[in-house]
Amino acid sequence: MNRVLFFASAAVLAAWTAIPQAQGGGQPQAPATVAIGLQRAYAGIKTNLTDAADKTSEADFSFKAAPDIRTFAGQLAHVAQFHYLFCSAAKGVANPIQGQNLEDAKTTKADVSKALADSFAFCDDAFSSLTDQSAMELVTQGRGQAARGAILSNLIAHDNEEYGIITVYMRLKSQVPPSTANRPQRGGGAGRGAPAGPGPGRN
Repeated sequence: MNRVLFFASAAVLAAWTAIPQAQGGGQPQAPATVAIGLQRAYAGIKTNLTDAADKTSEADFSFKAAPDIRTFAGQLAHVAQFHYLFCSAAKGVANPIQGQNLEDAKTTKADVSKALADSFAFCDDAFSSLTDQSAMELVTQGRGQAARGAILSNLIAHDNEEYGIITVYMRLKSQVPPSTANRPQRGGGAGRGAPAGPGPGRN
């Protein structure tokens, strides 16, 4: 079972790291280690989420794709909330927003965009300082322990899950999601693209 999980994880990581190389169209990138793969995936989803917030109008931050689900603002605030949860564990520091609920407190475009940017700023050094060795180190998460790289991998997976939902909100408002708008076609220019995370697809 452990062998199956190892190779499954390796396949997912390979999918993440292949995306920037395929999109770049230039010289092949240096081999992707575990740390570099996580850093690339984080950079990609950070761009997509930040651009989604920037592209969406103030009025549409209160939009719900269906009853009884989060607003667009709520989706991004939820992402920011979990950044602090994951990255405080990965960094071995106290959660600076412990006891706060960003989904309730941040509802306007300005407030949500700042909360998202602040949460990325909190996480940036957790990824930039990552090495293959430190990715394997056990850190405290909740009542147990987990490898630092596993925690940061979960952050990327969660961000991509929420971004996938956000693209539906944007499509319903006739907006082209950043991962589609920003991806170069083979001949140059923008085209339909894949999310900055595991696996192919369009959104």
